[in-house]
Amino acid sequence: MEILTGILSTAFLAGGVLSLAALGEVISERVGVVNLGLEGLVALGAVTAIAVTMSVPNPYIGFAAALGIGLIFGIVFALATVIVRADQILCGLAFTMIGTGIAATVGRPFSGIPGAVTFEPVVVPYLSDIPIIGPAFFSQNILVYFIFLVLPFGVHFLLFKTRHGLNMRAVGENPAAADAAGIPVAAIRFVYVSIGSMFAAGAGAYLTLAFVPSWSDGIVAGRGWIAVALVIFARYSPWRAVLAGLLFGLITAVGFVGQALNWPISAPILGMLPYLGTISLIIVPAFIWRNKRYRSAAPEALGQAYYRSVR
Repeated sequence: MEILTGILSTAFLAGGVLSLAALGEVISERVGVVNLGLEGLVALGAVTAIAVTMSVPNPYIGFAAALGIGLIFGIVFALATVIVRADQILCGLAFTMIGTGIAATVGRPFSGIPGAVTFEPVVVPYLSDIPIIGPAFFSQNILVYFIFLVLPFGVHFLLFKTRHGLNMRAVGENPAAADAAGIPVAAIRFVYVSIGSMFAAGAGAYLTLAFVPSWSDGIVAGRGWIAVALVIFARYSPWRAVLAGLLFGLITAVGFVGQALNWPISAPILGMLPYLGTISLIIVPAFIWRNKRYRSAAPEALGQAYYRSVR
């Protein structure tokens, strides 16, 4: 029973990074822009949070600083892809290299040093007494509650229950028709690409302020790329993206427990589990539906720059 509770607790904690980054990518891709710069943005958010909290020992200030960095880089990315209409894939790859390079340079003085502060657990009365799930979920830090309860509900409500959300999805599906209907295509893409980048940097801050309270080069370990894969697997749904992040958190937790209990499996293989899971979640659904009429849920205009003159 205690082992199961520990696995679930670690799953929620580890899955928060992927879920927050995946939610940001869902927002961006729903308006038609692919952001492959998540890996660099997560790294920037992680090192920013550590650097700021070393000077100002307050996790909320560190998290806010990381969101600010993500917003700045998101605006630059939106300028390049939405306004200048540069290739989204190439820009995303460039931002990954730039972000990881800057993070490695800035973070060198903080490498291996424990974080000054972390987000402390917030125990929810009564709910934390529920067997297994109570101590696993209702004894987490405040960011876990926000990521798994508040944000997916808010993003889902925005996308599917509001007129503005309908406009967002129209921009991602058919920007020419949306433009003809008076919807500001460029403005919507610009805003939500920037917000999606901010979420990714927030995921990095969560990584070093809540999950692994320290910085080291390579700490992101491909989580940005996994978040992109999760969005595809979740079929661009906020709730499914969060649940997919939790699934990968569970896979990560199993690897941790296996090492702690000295399972007869080598540590590198246990560490590979999240990446093997990523490959499986991409290949298996395609294999299952190869002979069926399976239509991708990707927005029709995803990855395509919009030119008003050719609508």
